[in-house]
Parts: sequence; C-alpha cells; structure tokens
Amino acid sequence: MAKSLLARAIASAGGAVAFRDRVGPKHAAALVRRAKLLGPPDADDEYVSWRAVGRPEQLVPPGVAWLVWLILAGRGFGKTRTGAETVLEWVKAGLCRRLALVAPTAGDARDVMVEGESGIKAVSQADGFPAFYEPSKRRITWPNGAIATLYSAEEPDRLRGPQHDGGWCDEIAAWDDAVATWDMLQFGMRLGDRPRMVVTTTPRPVPIIRKLIGDANTVVTRGSTFDNSENLAPVFLTTIRAAYEGTRLGRQELYAELLDDNPGALWKLAQIDALRVKRAPADFRRVAGAIDPAVTSREDSDESGIIFGGTADCNCKGKSELHAFIIEDVSGIYTPDQWAKVVAAGYHRHQCDRIIAEINNGGEMVEATLRTLGDHDISFRGIHASRGKAIRAEPVAALYEQGKVHHVGTFPKLEDQLTQWNPLTDTYSPDRLDALVWLLTELMVKHSGLSIFDVL
Repeated sequence: MAKSLLARAIASAGGAVAFRDRVGPKHAAALVRRAKLLGPPDADDEYVSWRAVGRPEQLVPPGVAWLVWLILAGRGFGKTRTGAETVLEWVKAGLCRRLALVAPTAGDARDVMVEGESGIKAVSQADGFPAFYEPSKRRITWPNGAIATLYSAEEPDRLRGPQHDGGWCDEIAAWDDAVATWDMLQFGMRLGDRPRMVVTTTPRPVPIIRKLIGDANTVVTRGSTFDNSENLAPVFLTTIRAAYEGTRLGRQELYAELLDDNPGALWKLAQIDALRVKRAPADFRRVAGAIDPAVTSREDSDESGIIFGGTADCNCKGKSELHAFIIEDVSGIYTPDQWAKVVAAGYHRHQCDRIIAEINNGGEMVEATLRTLGDHDISFRGIHASRGKAIRAEPVAALYEQGKVHHVGTFPKLEDQLTQWNPLTDTYSPDRLDALVWLLTELMVKHSGLSIFDVL
C-alpha cells in the first residue's frame, strides 16, 4: 500500500512528534492542514503542494502521450480528492482555463465535485487559491481567471457548443447514455495545445469503461478502498470487510475489479443495454410501484427497494407488443415513515394505479404504514409468494430475454444487483431486485399465464 510523501516522512522521522521537531511546528501544521483539508492556510504558513500529501497513485501520471487519465478505484480510495486536486493543479499551472465538470446528475456535480468535503472548493481553499462558485451560472472561477462549468450527464445537449481545454468526469460508469454524452463532450475539447481529462469512477462493465480502457490515449490507474485506510474510520473498514470481503460486490466496490456478469446470474448487462431507451412512452397503459421494505433503518441495514415502472405498446421488434418500462429507482435506507413518504410521492408523481408489496415480507405492514400518512388515494395490492426466490425471478428474467423490458436511462445499483445475483449460490436476494420482481410480476407476468404467485 503506497503512502503519501508526508506519511513516509513522518514514519521515517520516527513518528509525528519527531517529525514536528525536525521540520518545525508551523511547517508540520501546514502539512497536516493541507493533507486533512482542515481549513485555509495561516498567513505565515509555508506553501504545501498536493504532491507533498497525496499518495503516488493520486498524482497526475508523468508524460504527455495520454489525453485521458482513467481512475478505476473502490469506495473511499480518494477519487473525489484526486479529481479536485488534479483540476486545481492544471488551473494553477495555466494548463487549463476553460474546464468541464461532468457528473451523473446536477446534484452530484454540486454536492460532490464542488461542495463536497474533498471537492474543488475545499481543496482550493486549503491551497490558498480559493474558488468562487456561482450556482446560478453553474460556474467556478479562480483568482487567475480560469473557469470551470458544471454539466449533468442527464442533459448532454448542454455540452453542444461550449469549448474546453480540460475537464473532470466523475462516476462515468453511472452516467445515462454515457457513450453518447462522452462523445458530445469530446467535440468541445478543442482549446489549447493538448486538452486533457481526468475520469474518476468505481468500475462497472459498461460500454464507456471498455471504450476508455481500449483507447490508446488513455492511461489507467487502479486502486482499492484499502489504499486509503489511514484516512478512513477503522469501524468502517472492519464492517465492510466483514460484509463484503470475497463477494462479487466487494470485488467491484472495494477492490475496483472490472467484473463481467456473474455466469450464474439470470440477467446480463449486455441484454439490458440492448433494450435501454432514453425516454419513457408518452402513453402508459398502466403504471405501478413496488417496495421491498428493510427490517431496520440503521446505517448498516439493508435498503428498502422501491421501483416504479409501467406498460405500454411498443414497436421496437417490428410489431406492436405490450412491453414494460422501468422509470425510477428510489431505493435507499429509510425509516418506515420515510419510505412511506417516498412511495406515496412516487405514486402521485407517476400517476400510478397501484403499489405492490410481498405480504410474506411485511406487505401488511407496508399498507398500514402508507395509511398512516392519511393518503387514502393510494391503491395497494399485496402479493403472496408461494415459491422460492429463484423460481419467482425466472419469469421476470425471461421477459428481458424476450426483449419486453426496457430501462429508461441507467440504474447502476439495480443493474448491478440483477447481473451479480446468482440464485444457485446466494442465500439472499437483493432489495432492488426483489422490488423489480414484484413490480413486473404485477405488470406483466401475472397476466401472461406464467404466474407462480397467489395474489390476494
């Protein structure tokens, strides 16, 4: 595990106290402040660069042969800090004056890339080169006049026209229509002598990741969650090791392995990609929501799976058929009151005709909790599952194989569960997957003559 220059210097000196005595208390304080982002530098602080405190794998690769620096790393690796510090380094050196900052959503760009604990505002302030953020203009300005503009992958057309000489793309594996959005961004990378991009993401086996890895102009850095263990809470490391060590999800999310679909999974990502659409139909026949509630709402609990979708006539196979469209995944860790409000809001937002839950797993509790909101317009149906989870999921997976289910946009967490769950070896079925099975059973399977459910 590589350590930063600061960490190695402290270790070499024999500890923090000896290091402070060797370099002086003011310089030691400045180094620690810069490393930990503990606020702006003091007036008499010596200058401390990112290269003094970042780990080697977090520093811009040497050489001029590359155009894209792709960082495939696990959760907690320090991807956000690396992206923000790289942008700052390019700006201060005068290498970039017009940058693009692209995230999966506008909220992600604001909350993570700009205002996050390790985002651009924090690293610029700690460096003594503050960035001025104008939310209404989606713009950041530095003292030397360099400007960065925020974009969302949900609105790729905003990338038409603007020109850039550098940029940072965050969590590109979670972008909607990522290849098309990336291509649109590249048309604007036409300023300066050699426009460059830093791309930070947890890997998924999606086309854009394979495209970038296979490009001769890309240099790839890989890292795991545990590379940054000295800056992460010990209880976090212990908990995630116990929960995910040795699992496919852990290999992807912690060790940043680019995994192909689980051979035993009922769903294949290529299959989902082939059926993916950008927009929902204008006229749905039916719209419904499904919830698989978690037992608790603690931080270490399971999520409550909450999926919305509808059915409509589709001609994508040259003839009119009834197809299903998955339109929203709002799963998360909620208290019962919270998930009830999320479900109710989605019910009205999508003009649903029904909410579905499995009675074996808290369905009666779901209906009772929804009724406590005083919203009597919500129609509820409980499904009684009379067979095992694998058998319940098979008819739904068959709908995908028949080309009858379309995802409207990208649902990374849901799709990861679908393509990683092996019904023969996994003793549990994930929350989002379960909610999807309930939803499509109600919308499609139950009316096809293939149902294995008793509906109450």
